Amino acid sequence: MSAPGYPGSYSHPPYPMPQQGGQSVAPYPVPQGGYGDPSQAPPPGFNMGYSPAQAPIMYQPGAVGPGPVPGPEYGAPPGGIALAPAGSPAVVPVGVPPGLEYLTQIDQILIHQKVELLEAFIGFETNNQYEIKNSLGQKIYKAKETNDCCTRNCCGSLRSFDMKIKDNMDTEVIRLIRPFRCVSCWCPCCLQEMEVQAPPGTTIGYVKQDWHPCLPKFSIQGANKETLMKLEGPCFACNCCGDVNFELKSKDGDTPIGRISKQWTGLLKEVFTDADNFGIQFPLDLDVKMKAVLMGACFLIDFMFFEKVGDANQRSTVFS
Repeated sequence: MSAPGYPGSYSHPPYPMPQQGGQSVAPYPVPQGGYGDPSQAPPPGFNMGYSPAQAPIMYQPGAVGPGPVPGPEYGAPPGGIALAPAGSPAVVPVGVPPGLEYLTQIDQILIHQKVELLEAFIGFETNNQYEIKNSLGQKIYKAKETNDCCTRNCCGSLRSFDMKIKDNMDTEVIRLIRPFRCVSCWCPCCLQEMEVQAPPGTTIGYVKQDWHPCLPKFSIQGANKETLMKLEGPCFACNCCGDVNFELKSKDGDTPIGRISKQWTGLLKEVFTDADNFGIQFPLDLDVKMKAVLMGACFLIDFMFFEKVGDANQRSTVFS
């Protein structure tokens, strides 16, 4: 038995609805000429919801994989994509590296390090992996450390690495490059630094440790190594049942404009793993390239002060 369908052509009026008194009326007004054939293109001037001359960035793309694409959630647009928060710009601003458009809409980022079971149980150091989320908990990027086994387990938290940051379409949009450097205040000639590239191969800034006998201090620099902002942490960077804040300040070091916070994750997780959670706050109108550089500063801080390798304790000051 065939399924019920509309009688006649696509332009046939809808079924009438019986009313009291024996008369029938249409349930809603019918446009002149019917509804048209759905296989035909819409008439000129019909609003399709986008303009070919503009590139909307208000959606976060869904993950791409070999398996079937899951259906959209209730209220989400088709195609396996999730809505970004309201207030997204309609066009891509000039000078924004590809893949970083979403950063223009937000003023804070959450970074969660994944727990590695092999590392937690036997102490074998593996490549660190992170999820980067917005304030609503939506994953916007993912990051993974890249180096060899010998470097990770012999050089500990001072190890050099490349870190690839990819979007939800698995496209690399940021690359962080950390060379092997000393970290002690007793050796001021070879302090920590990190280069930030976006897209990979194009340097947009640097994070450099400034020498100080007591405090962890950093300079946030542009592509030409000009200092644009300062970052300053506490003398004792240990989150004993509380957050550790690294204050982001203006170039002169006087005006606070944001912060990087190492968040307390709970006693068991802090003791038995080195999976850390961070929050980054910055001005909404900050240059998107500097927002990416601040992400690099967060990863550098994680490795310098909160990375545990084997039986070695994590650092807490610039002395150790």
